This record gives sequence, structure tokens and C-alpha cells, in this order.
Amino acid sequence: MTRSFAPLLLVLVAPLFPLLVASPARAESTLVHVVRPGETLASIADRYYGNPKRENVLVSENGLTSEGGSAIVVGLRLSIPTVSYYRVQAGDTWAELAQRFYGDPKRAFVLIEANQGGPQPDTAAEVLVPYPLRHVVSQSESLRAVAKTYYEDKKGLRVLRRFNLLKTFRVQRGDILLVPLPDLVLSQEGRRIAKLEGGLATPRGDVRAKQALITEQLPELRERVRNGRFTEAVALANRLIGMGDLTGNQVVTIQRELGTALVALDRNEAAQAAFAEALKQQPDMELDLARTSPKVRAVFEMARSRASQEGDARRAAPGELEGRKRKRGS
Repeated sequence: MTRSFAPLLLVLVAPLFPLLVASPARAESTLVHVVRPGETLASIADRYYGNPKRENVLVSENGLTSEGGSAIVVGLRLSIPTVSYYRVQAGDTWAELAQRFYGDPKRAFVLIEANQGGPQPDTAAEVLVPYPLRHVVSQSESLRAVAKTYYEDKKGLRVLRRFNLLKTFRVQRGDILLVPLPDLVLSQEGRRIAKLEGGLATPRGDVRAKQALITEQLPELRERVRNGRFTEAVALANRLIGMGDLTGNQVVTIQRELGTALVALDRNEAAQAAFAEALKQQPDMELDLARTSPKVRAVFEMARSRASQEGDARRAAPGELEGRKRKRGS
């Protein structure tokens, strides 16, 4: 069968479940695919997600049910839902992000699990926001059956109950369930088609992929410093910094290791600058006393002292300026 690509449009999809949650994760721009001759839901799902089994998502998203829904025909416009991404700002919490994207802070666990997050999101990290698919419970359908439809592991049942704030596992016909799906990421082919047709000017998730690549390199950076390969450590640290889009924690780790390596190479001024960058991200940062040489600790403390003095100067500046204004006015 010859596959032809349908035109793509970028449209704003209004939330479909106002009674449950007004969700920016759903209201974001969504791809639209126009069905062409010879296409099936499975082939369309395979094209965009790389997984034909995700035709079940297209069925629910577009109301293609056996109970009064529309059949797939040539010319039918299908919404192609995808995950979204968000760049964490200083001070963001998982609870606040869950409120923003899902309408309830209790749904934060989905964001944490999807991003393997710590107690709070890392500043500047690009986090993945699972798409909250809307599923209408059919006759005699159980919560377990819904979970089995969308999830491959047993955790799906727990996720559904917790995300929908259910007190029991009982559901009935007509109930609307939100199914958070972290795997609705456009495949390479889907991204290419979307970009080609103008659907996505900049493929989303690129920053997240870059940050994941940087994280994979951090153990190698630590190993080079630990084994005394300081020149190689400096080269790797500078390369990672040059990649850009680092998270706050990545900046701290890289600059700390860079500073340590620079001290070992007798480049103390550069080491102080590296430690200062780390301290900007984490002012209360401490070095491991048991594993850090006195020379490195001394340079680090010089950087901390300088950072503290600069901070005091910045805080004092507004007061001094106000004092000069009063003096001129008298």
C-alpha cells in the first residue's frame, strides 16, 4: 500500500473537559491530520508515534467510538495529540506545575515520574508534560480495562485512580477519565513531517534531549577529575558548558568539577570564576571535606568570600543611591 502524507495544520484545540480540568497540556497547539486514501488509524499512529498500537489514542481523542462516533473516512480531520514541554523557571514547584497543566497540585506525581524528578524540578530543565487524554467509560468497562487499554504495566491502574482523584476503583458508563500519557512523543518521521508542513517551526523536546545527553556525560567528568586527568576534565567541562541550555544542577556539578581541575592545574583565578558560577546557582553549596584537598577548599572559600562581598555590595547599592538623593535634596 502506498502511503501519502496528509497536509498538516496547527490549530488551537479547546479543552474538552471543563467539568474536570482546564488543562494547558491539552489546550496547546495540536497537529491535525487529514485522512488520505488507503490510510488506517494504525498506519497514522505508526507514522506520528512510531507505534501502531497508539491508534487507541486517536480513537479516544477524536471520538471514534462504536457508540455513535465517526468512522474514519477520506478527508476526515484527525487531531494528533502530543506531549508538551516546559522550561522550568526559578521557584517553580511540581505542585505549581501540576496546578498549571492539570488543574490540581495532587496530580504532580505524574510530572515527577515522567521526568524522574527530585523533590522539586531543576531550574532551567525542560520537563515533559504527559498528555491528559480524555476517555469516556463505555458500557461494562472497568477502570482496570481502561488501564490495560493505554498502559503496558500494572502501574496504570494506580495512575488512573490517583490522577482522577478517585476514592474507589469503581467507574460507570459515561464517566470521563483523564489518562496521562508520557509516551505521545512525535517520532522522527512525525517531527519531520510536522516541521516540513509548518506544524512545528522548532521541534519540541530538543532541549530536554540535550540536557539528558549532558547528564550522561557527568559521571565521565567526575571520573576524569577523580583519576587526575585534569586537562581532559577541563576540556570536557568546557564542551558541556558550550552546549548551552544547562539546568541549574548541571551548572553546579560541571562548574564544581571544573574548578577542582583548574586548581590542580594551578589556574586559581579561573578556578575561582568556575566556583563563583556554581555558587550563583547554589549559594549554600559545600565541598566534600573528606575528598577535597586543602588547596581546592582554599580557592573555593576565596570564591565564596568574593561572591558574598559582591552580594553585599549589590544589596547596599540601592540604599547608598537613596542616601545620595536625599543629600542632594537637602
